[in-house]
Amino acid sequence: MNVDRLEGINNYYDVIVIGSGLAGLTGANYLAKQGHSVLLLEHHYQYGGLASWFRRKFKNIFDISLHGFPGGMIKSCRKYWTQEIANSIVRLKNLRFINPEFNITTSFDKEDFTRILQETFSLPLSIIESFFEYIKKMNFYDDPSFTTKELFEQFFPGRNDVHRFLMEPMAYANGSTMDDPAITFGIVFSNFMSHGVYIFQGGSDVLISKMVAEAQRNGVQLRKLCMVEKILVSDSSEQKGVTGVQVNGKTIQCTAILSNANIKNTLITLLGENHLPLEYVTQAKAVRLNSSSCQVYIGIKEGESIPDIGDLVFTSQAKVFSNEELMDKNTSSRTFSVYYPEMRPHEGKRYAIVASLNAKWEDWESLSPLEYLQEKERLCEETIVALEKLIPDIRSKINWIEAATPKTINRYTTHMHGTSFGTKFEGLKISMELPEKVPGLFHAGSVGIIMSGWLGTINYGIIVANKIDKFLSMKSTITINHLNKNYGRNLQYNTAP
Repeated sequence: MNVDRLEGINNYYDVIVIGSGLAGLTGANYLAKQGHSVLLLEHHYQYGGLASWFRRKFKNIFDISLHGFPGGMIKSCRKYWTQEIANSIVRLKNLRFINPEFNITTSFDKEDFTRILQETFSLPLSIIESFFEYIKKMNFYDDPSFTTKELFEQFFPGRNDVHRFLMEPMAYANGSTMDDPAITFGIVFSNFMSHGVYIFQGGSDVLISKMVAEAQRNGVQLRKLCMVEKILVSDSSEQKGVTGVQVNGKTIQCTAILSNANIKNTLITLLGENHLPLEYVTQAKAVRLNSSSCQVYIGIKEGESIPDIGDLVFTSQAKVFSNEELMDKNTSSRTFSVYYPEMRPHEGKRYAIVASLNAKWEDWESLSPLEYLQEKERLCEETIVALEKLIPDIRSKINWIEAATPKTINRYTTHMHGTSFGTKFEGLKISMELPEKVPGLFHAGSVGIIMSGWLGTINYGIIVANKIDKFLSMKSTITINHLNKNYGRNLQYNTAP
């Protein structure tokens, strides 16, 4: 029996939001609170995008990827969501780095990093303070040709061990590399250094359910299992811009669209390059996708416990750090995100571990079904072996293990090449300029690395939602003025169809 997922919706909305990642959800909620009619369409059976989760037997539940964000998340959730959501954001106490060069536990803030850089790496305090002061002043308008490698060599020349200490967590956090613009490291790293690393207590399922409930209270209509097939536009000089979307074989009209899909998916797949200026299309096609990732999900038997090994544990057997090794299919580098019972109090006294490994799409896309299965089994086994160095008896405590790859991310999010972090830095310019090319079409999501992660996508969702609010107000004013001129009436109400 076919279910009509669009039953009961209107033929027109002020705004249609494509995708329910944190930028899409936050933008939809903000626009509804401004009085606009909003429809959010999600192709998956879960809301949340990469802030999602899944359940398995034995009552196991897993967040789909490694999560950790700066303390600014508290302010953003309090301002744009609810105080209740903000109150559930808690700080992680212990982050660990374990590799052949050092074994360090840190609270991951400026004060502790300063201490470690002095005591463990024997660096002068003056150099450390100069480094922190320099990155604190970094902003989007700094020279993008100045790389992270050049930044490190400027302050810590030849100190590959220091480079590793500073860079490794950022590579996991937003996919940045030593060859990317220094601002893509400096801005994100400086945000973490302000107050440390935080996580949502209760898990992604609780967070997203609270966000969905709040958005519905504010008037957003949300629909799952609704795949947007095409963004509809008019190229006529009289009415240039978006007119609606085609979803599940149905046309729904709107005045504005907020796409939370990958920017390249938005332009190439949903819109079509024939609606865009040639130069802009050329620039968009040149945007590099960011890296993807693999995850290994480990469930612990009910009634079993594991020792406190830290909240985030960056482990590697590589003698020296390199982005090439970090993203190699056979990397020995992985981060363990450990969920202790207090992280999911609603699930009872249960433990779970998610291992995350950076990855490349091309290493996985062409494997045969048998090769693909074998590689996933290898990932699981190598992850258990690595975890046994921290918890020797972990194998006997596991009741569930499975792996996800870039192909998994591509399947469930439709992100081109399964990217976990959107695009490289140049993608931000393409994203921001989109409304200039197609009036009414806006994009928010993980672009340009700076906007990666939970906090970045929420804030970018708000930035773009503000632009949409102004666009709709302008359109409404133009329509009223047009009707007043033609019919001599002083119309003071919304005249959208």
